[in-house]
Amino acid sequence: MKDYTAACRGMLALWAPLLALGSTPQPTAGVQSLKRLSLEELSQLEVTSPAKTPVEVRRVPMAIFVITSEDIRRSGVASIPEALRLAPGVEVARIEGSKWSVGIRGFGSRLSRSVLVLMDGRTVYTTFFAGTYWEVQDTVLEDIDRIEVIRGPGGTVWGPNAVNGVINIITKRAAETQGSFATISAGNVWNGILQYRYGGKAGDRLHYRVYGKGFSRGPQHHSDGRRFDDWRGAQTGFRLDWDRTDTSKLTFQGDLYKQEAGQRVNLVSYTQPFTQFVEADADLSGGNLNLRWSQTLRRGAVLQLQSFYDRTNRLEPNFGERRDTVDLDFVVRESPWRRRHVVSWGAGIRASNGRALEVTSGLTFDPISRTDHLLTGFLQDEISLVPDRLSLTAGTKILRTNFEPFAIEPSARLLWTPNASQTVWAAVTRAVRTPSRVEHDFFLSGYIGSGPGGLPFFGRFDANRDFKSERMNGYEAGARQLLRRNLFVDVAFFHNRYTDLFSQDITGSAFVEQTPLSTHLLLPLRFGNGLEGAATGGEIAPEWRPREYWQLRGSYSYLALDLRRGPGSLDIGTAPFTEGSSPAHRVIAQSLLQLGKNFELDATARYVSALALRGVDSYTTVDARFGWRPTASVDISLVGRNLLQPHHVEFPADPGPNIGIRRALFVRLTLVR
Repeated sequence: MKDYTAACRGMLALWAPLLALGSTPQPTAGVQSLKRLSLEELSQLEVTSPAKTPVEVRRVPMAIFVITSEDIRRSGVASIPEALRLAPGVEVARIEGSKWSVGIRGFGSRLSRSVLVLMDGRTVYTTFFAGTYWEVQDTVLEDIDRIEVIRGPGGTVWGPNAVNGVINIITKRAAETQGSFATISAGNVWNGILQYRYGGKAGDRLHYRVYGKGFSRGPQHHSDGRRFDDWRGAQTGFRLDWDRTDTSKLTFQGDLYKQEAGQRVNLVSYTQPFTQFVEADADLSGGNLNLRWSQTLRRGAVLQLQSFYDRTNRLEPNFGERRDTVDLDFVVRESPWRRRHVVSWGAGIRASNGRALEVTSGLTFDPISRTDHLLTGFLQDEISLVPDRLSLTAGTKILRTNFEPFAIEPSARLLWTPNASQTVWAAVTRAVRTPSRVEHDFFLSGYIGSGPGGLPFFGRFDANRDFKSERMNGYEAGARQLLRRNLFVDVAFFHNRYTDLFSQDITGSAFVEQTPLSTHLLLPLRFGNGLEGAATGGEIAPEWRPREYWQLRGSYSYLALDLRRGPGSLDIGTAPFTEGSSPAHRVIAQSLLQLGKNFELDATARYVSALALRGVDSYTTVDARFGWRPTASVDISLVGRNLLQPHHVEFPADPGPNIGIRRALFVRLTLVR
């Protein structure tokens, strides 16, 4: 087992020459100013996800929730998926040590195929298995400025796969992270976390930071005592912000990571023993470079250009892939017809080359290597019907991929702001989830048992070159209201209708096959578009500040998901499996209490209803944090997670048995200079 703490120390040594370039750290507003914001000022925070350009939260005609850097710090979380639990309508369940299921308004799954996830505008959605590998989405959590969570379709702006929502993780500018910062954490599950970041500047317009982190995490609870899912890794990266002029800004950033994550998989072959469980480490590594440029043009128009390169290497016990992705897109926001219209338009191109590595005969891809492409263009117009009161935002995204020759994602959103403290909105949208290699090129065999005549009996999913995009028509409405100076409430309701959803289809009767390797009985299957249905629900998220030193927050999310086989469907029973992956009820209650000048006591209680169709019980638990700041440069926290029980199951494991998520305690020491 590699010593990743030593690896992290090695990275820091490489940065020694950079440290000499720094000047005396300058105090920044950052977290401290955010603490002092009133509820009214928080509603005026600017977000970028709704239109790729800054807009106040109160003027956003969609269900959006912002998880701030202070929220992350006070909650005591140690990973991005854990932070997402704070948002209403987002279902986060830990499967095992390094794996999560994340869904928005339903369709929770290991890879979150209906949710588009971005890091500083760089998409981390993979077209290999359709979704996001959450375990490798990481950075120094204290460097995150905010996480913007859009509940509902965002395809008009962001393109395909933003069907049920968009999660945009936005890091702080380098000017806000000057000086030295280090954290050390240790506990019973989080065995150890070491982080270091240094920020400096050259002149008044160029700021930079470099960081490194290493971690080791122990296994969760296993009823069979196997304890295979330990997890460890290291990551390093940098960010450079150059304000060339008052109207031209450039950002260049990048990351490198390497992880080893313990897994248990079921390997299938056409020779005896036909199936076997293997426990081994997945080797995960990769890196990215991200370049963004914004320029203010004549008459206040703004041009934003972004390009990124991403490399992903995955070698798991049952499959492997090497993937290189290059992306370029731009957006222009302008007001060409006085102030009655704000027009945004842009285009993008992406190429992603993936090469599959065959590890077992039970899971193969054909062709082994292919390049996926995405071409997009979008136009959106925000029309002021009544100045500062009523507006209509209408637009569409047009896209072409090697899987989908042509698709459109239109939307219309109405916003009413009768005063500075009230927002009412409604929307009609359309979104698509484009196919991936797992549907088009994937061959997967499973051993069923002994068939007639003692022949081994297998089922095999064959590639489906005709797999179509999943489609959704969404209808939403919501309101945000500052009821009093210290009381705020946000409500949203939705009804989504889905067609051409993923299904597992029987394509014929079982027959005797003599290849590969041995004579056996085979049931032919393939992935299809055989399901349809609807999701209905809503979220309410109040916040109350009874005292300056005390904040109370909460949310309740309700989901009713009804899926069924469509006309002519050959599905073998995917609908209950998909329906049962997201809870119907989810409740969050959070208390943030400042005890005098130097102490903080924070607690978060959560209730998640049962996944009855998947055999997972409901659970209630509490996370808590006690913080002490003896000086301005030292912060000591004692954090407890899942405190109400020694362990509980949150999501079914594949293969089983299900894994209990353990009670975790750890101490964190933070030093700032």
